Amino acid sequence: MRGKLLQLLMQTSDTFVSGQEISERLGISRTAVWKHIEELRKNGYELEAVPRKGYRLVHTPNHVTKAEIEAVLSTNRLGKNIVYKGEVTSTQALAHDLARSGAEEGTIVVADEQREGKGRLGREWHSPPGTGLWCSLILRPDVPPQNAPQLTLLTAVAVTEAIKEATSIDASIKWPNDILIDQKKTAGILTEMQSEPDRVQAVIIGMGINVNQQMEHFPDELLSVATSLSISSNQQTYSRAQVIAVILQRLEHWYDEYLKNGFTKVKQQWEKLSVTIGKEITATTVQKTIRGVAKGITEDGVLMLRKPDGDIEHIYSADIH
Repeated sequence: MRGKLLQLLMQTSDTFVSGQEISERLGISRTAVWKHIEELRKNGYELEAVPRKGYRLVHTPNHVTKAEIEAVLSTNRLGKNIVYKGEVTSTQALAHDLARSGAEEGTIVVADEQREGKGRLGREWHSPPGTGLWCSLILRPDVPPQNAPQLTLLTAVAVTEAIKEATSIDASIKWPNDILIDQKKTAGILTEMQSEPDRVQAVIIGMGINVNQQMEHFPDELLSVATSLSISSNQQTYSRAQVIAVILQRLEHWYDEYLKNGFTKVKQQWEKLSVTIGKEITATTVQKTIRGVAKGITEDGVLMLRKPDGDIEHIYSADIH
């Protein structure tokens, strides 16, 4: 209900809306309206109240709670069940627990801070409070387990497109799951699966997006390789709730396309947005280091690397430089 009230106040922020109108449009009592307004004020919202005119939203804090996201969300399925926590060990761990307990597809776990955020290959993901988006989405696609890695690439496409739509910033994809702005990492994706031998039970897609961090928010070892949407746009501040709402909208678009028509169009868009394809790169795997030109990805999302002798090497997991 609070999300619907916020949505109404945001839509009418250039004028006043009476308590009676809010009551009628939301189907709640005038007393309930007043209680919700007071709760919004306690959470940092500034609302002007004028007798016989009503309420007007003056200032919106940059929160990512359930109500804030619901107020700007336009999807049909993804994000309709939002689990918000101020602080968690990791959103990925909580999403796994929820998935095992039967959480519906589209459930998303969002936190303001992660104490032990994790990235690909077990690396730590720096997740300070009040600055970025730390979230994990539960999907339940009817696909064989070997196709689940395609959803990592699908998510990379959606996040890259969402950054452009929400901020007008051009981002690109570094295989397989890094989102770059000016060659620095601003987002990462971690996809994990719960499955049986022949079917996927759930895919947990973890996303970490640096939104409003400034340079002082990054530890020294990340200063040369990390950035944020704000740093990339002369310290402009972005609504984190709006960014996540656009990400979910683009994810739903590509997920529906994937379920209906397969991976082909996703693959084409990934290659279009990729900064890796066509470049000479070095791929470091657990066993060896390979140099060559990235030619594209397979239908399974595997990177194809043409070595100097002309042979094609398939790269399943590696650090790319």
